Amino acid sequence: MSPRSAALGVIALTLAISYGIWYSYSVILVALLAEFGWSRSVLAGAFSVFTLVHGGINPVIGALCARFRPLRVMAAGGAAMGLALFADSFVTTPLGLYAAFGVLTAIAVAAGGWVPALVFVQGQFKERLGLSIGIISSGVGVGMVMVVPFTQLLIDAYGWRVAFRVLGLIAFAWIVPSSLWLRWWMLRQREIQIRGQSPVKPNQEDSGPDPRRENSGSDPMTLRQAMRTQPFWLLMAAFFFGNISSQTLHVHQVAYLVDHGLSAIVAATVVGVVGFASIFGKIGGGWLSDRMEREVVYAGGIAIMVASFFALLAIGTAPSVWAAYGYAVLLGVGYSATASLIPAMLSDRFSGRHFGAIVGVCLIGSSTGSAVGPWLAGMLYDATSSYTAAFLIAAACGVIAGAAGWRARTLRIRAPISSRSPEPTTRAP
Repeated sequence: MSPRSAALGVIALTLAISYGIWYSYSVILVALLAEFGWSRSVLAGAFSVFTLVHGGINPVIGALCARFRPLRVMAAGGAAMGLALFADSFVTTPLGLYAAFGVLTAIAVAAGGWVPALVFVQGQFKERLGLSIGIISSGVGVGMVMVVPFTQLLIDAYGWRVAFRVLGLIAFAWIVPSSLWLRWWMLRQREIQIRGQSPVKPNQEDSGPDPRRENSGSDPMTLRQAMRTQPFWLLMAAFFFGNISSQTLHVHQVAYLVDHGLSAIVAATVVGVVGFASIFGKIGGGWLSDRMEREVVYAGGIAIMVASFFALLAIGTAPSVWAAYGYAVLLGVGYSATASLIPAMLSDRFSGRHFGAIVGVCLIGSSTGSAVGPWLAGMLYDATSSYTAAFLIAAACGVIAGAAGWRARTLRIRAPISSRSPEPTTRAP
């Protein structure tokens, strides 16, 4: 197996575990609702705190990746994840849930998750960045396919407390040794290449800046410079509104389906189908974005995701298992655009040694949207006993996200100028 294949595979499986835990909250929410009877806004609020903390810590994680290297940060995140999930299993009050899951688990998932993975891949796989990000982000889909139904089975058999402990053990047992092993292996490949024993240039973690990007006559943008450009804020807006849209469905879809007559295990398998479809959406979308304009592919994914809202609302009037699976395919293919393409669009404009800090700050938009969407949906449900208004608002936010991405494309086409200028391009002219 080549270092390239091993690196992408290890990172994808790590993200499968980290974000399988993220998306498992949709089934844990139902279990907590049954045991404690807390309101849905309270339970959705814990997830909102989780996403806010996750996003708020991302710039710090990006800085740590620049200083200590992403695979070391990822290993530390795996260790923290095991401890945090164990703490989650002792929750008895809303405050405890907010502190243990909302804060501690969020920090651990951030350290073992998306930002270290993006910094690593962006630095090592520049020539096919869209496909590479698509491959690692497909691990999130694998997590939804495997971890969410597995969590539901654990809850049904042993309860949600045991489920948290088992997830913590799995996170620690895979993420820590695999990250350290991958770092060792890639450093060893570098040594072999330096000795002239390998005809293929390895993608080692500690490789220097890419001369194609950084020796082209201008230095890479700093965070401060990036924040003075329109594309930075447009892509942050795409993150924000896109995640309001997608996370509203991710968090509340199980409760909605159960409310309309589907069993909890069937609803959990719907989450698995979403994840399975997203694997193809992310890899296929990433591959396609390396061959045509990323913003066009992104807009297409947003359109599919918006359509999934109306499919889910239709299921409410005529519940059907197969209709639910059809909805899941739409959501899985559509939402994957919000997850895997915007980081590549950011890299097109802000590639370089400051990318970790830039993407970390931009992901604050993602986490804020992930917090606002589920919380607002929970509040609207508590007030109206219906998800209709919440889903329509979230669908409208998806349209706004697509418009922001399209505006970034318009700026790129109208002003194809250098990476130092206020309007950096996504492709060389």
